[in-house]
Amino acid sequence: MNRNIAIILLLLSLGTVAFGKKKTVLEPSYAWQMTYPLGLRTEATIDTLFEDYAQRFVPGAIYDATAATGNYGAQAYNAVWMDQSVRSDFFFRDGLEYYLPSPKKHIFYNTRIPMTLVSYNTGGERDNAQDHLGVTFSGNVNSRLQIGAMLNYIYSKGSYNYQSDKDLDWGFSASYIGDRYEFQGFGYHYNLVNKENGGITDSLYILDPALIQGGVSTVDPKTIPTRLSNAHSRNKGQHITLNNRYKVGFWAEKYEGDSVVSRTYIPVTSFFWNFDYDAARHIFRDDASGEISNYFDNIYLNGRETGDETSYWSISNTVGISLLEGFHRYAKFGLAAYATHQVARYTQTADTLDHTDLTPLPVSVLPSETEHNVTVGGQLTKQHGSILTYMATAEFGVTGRRSGDVNINGQITTRIPILGDTMAVSAHGAFTNTATSYFMQHFISNHFAWENDFSKERRVRIGGRLHLPQTFTTVEAEVTNVENYLYFNRQFLPECHTDNVQIFSARLSQHLQAGPLGWDNRITYQTSSNEQVIPLPKLVVYSNLYLNFKVATLSVQLGMDCHYYTRYYAPNYQPATGAFANQHELKYGNYPLMNAYANFKLSKTRFYVMWSHINQGWFSSDYFSMRHYPLNPRRFQIGLSVDFAN
Repeated sequence: MNRNIAIILLLLSLGTVAFGKKKTVLEPSYAWQMTYPLGLRTEATIDTLFEDYAQRFVPGAIYDATAATGNYGAQAYNAVWMDQSVRSDFFFRDGLEYYLPSPKKHIFYNTRIPMTLVSYNTGGERDNAQDHLGVTFSGNVNSRLQIGAMLNYIYSKGSYNYQSDKDLDWGFSASYIGDRYEFQGFGYHYNLVNKENGGITDSLYILDPALIQGGVSTVDPKTIPTRLSNAHSRNKGQHITLNNRYKVGFWAEKYEGDSVVSRTYIPVTSFFWNFDYDAARHIFRDDASGEISNYFDNIYLNGRETGDETSYWSISNTVGISLLEGFHRYAKFGLAAYATHQVARYTQTADTLDHTDLTPLPVSVLPSETEHNVTVGGQLTKQHGSILTYMATAEFGVTGRRSGDVNINGQITTRIPILGDTMAVSAHGAFTNTATSYFMQHFISNHFAWENDFSKERRVRIGGRLHLPQTFTTVEAEVTNVENYLYFNRQFLPECHTDNVQIFSARLSQHLQAGPLGWDNRITYQTSSNEQVIPLPKLVVYSNLYLNFKVATLSVQLGMDCHYYTRYYAPNYQPATGAFANQHELKYGNYPLMNAYANFKLSKTRFYVMWSHINQGWFSSDYFSMRHYPLNPRRFQIGLSVDFAN
């Protein structure tokens, strides 16, 4: 811990020296994210705010309602339906979504001066330390050409035995926004290694340690026995996106007398090409034969050790043409048409061993398979306007496994003057009819094997949002109907529920301010018509009470936040596949996870101190977020982030 404090003090000193020499620093001009499939740009924020900075490094609090395996950088499940992502083509990595880089998270920057954000966060002691180093760089060659790089490294030993993880991801990006030609591209690589302990053997070590330890009422988390001791999983992969657009238009000239004083290029039509490459590999290993025979119900391929490897890669090319918004006063919207060809290859553990003493394989699955899919689509957009903006996209599968797929979604936003301010009102809707991902249909490994023929999953989703800046109030509501919903059952096998399930969700976000006292609240209500298929906590509350003030040039936020949700059938976790599965034996929740913190900002340096899970033992000892997996105990955490504007 002393070494980590020294690192933080060094970065803090460097930040103070670097910015003490500069009285004026130009802020980054703007940031944006790229939307699929056309590569349109939407406004994004630059991560320099110091408020609530500490809270993002608590593994049990990364979502408003989190079911976590415990360690920072390890698998976690988001129990708020409105915020859940749809299962991806490679479900093995879905539980790591919060920690993985992804196209929908990537941010481009256009800066007047180079920008380097360096952050370092740490917590715990020698045997349970949690460290995270993050670096983001962006620099402009000129006003149009930008290059960037990023790196994240997490090394966390975990509060409990055999749950350490080592996560590394890095990448590069570039953009060129010219009059005729535009380019946006990025690529990243990730390698996440997680020890899998299967959870603790007995919940009494947390709930009533005296009962299981012969009267000893305290317990060292590192002494609690776990269900696995020699297993680990690895998720590694890379992603490359290259978006190109060539615009055709005309020059508009401005005259003063007979002289041309300025020329502006007005694009009318654009041709675009988007290249997308995604590759991923999941590895699960355990070479303790006695351990795997006790933990797993089935052993199909190898009774001595497990060495499962599953991988896939996908290459997609999208080409299209668009009529651009705003080139004429009557051109109030943009219109595009496009087509996508995808080739994907799936590879899994080969069945090559003698099965004389093993469980017979229930299915026969090809070790590798390649597929081709073609989709066509169109998009209608209005991105500019003070009163009304909208976007609607429709895609249809033409050939391959995606034949017959339908994906229609849209959103519309308007602004209404009210009480001297402007209220933003938006609505969104979607209809999808999509084929099941390949590995949910066909899979073989040492402990799980299935061959399915599931119908397409159909979803109808309708919702709205109201935001009133004057009162800092946001209200959201959404209704979803799902048919042929796919999930993992109690045996950790895919199952399709052919009937309809309806989910209603509503959320109120409210900020209250009285002088330096601030109080932020997010209250989510959600209900499922079939709790056996889609179990959800009915009520989810995030509350954050703090004082926000300044001491000379030092900005300070002192406070305590709390995550709370009502009891529900939280999922089980399967280490061999990284999947979360339904269970209906035990409910979890009704426990407040509280963190006391102090966030600071001095010039371009953010830093914090925090006691995470400070309320351990105050109200209850039942701090399990799901079966076998308790939350991290109370721990002291510190960290900082420095903006080195060069």
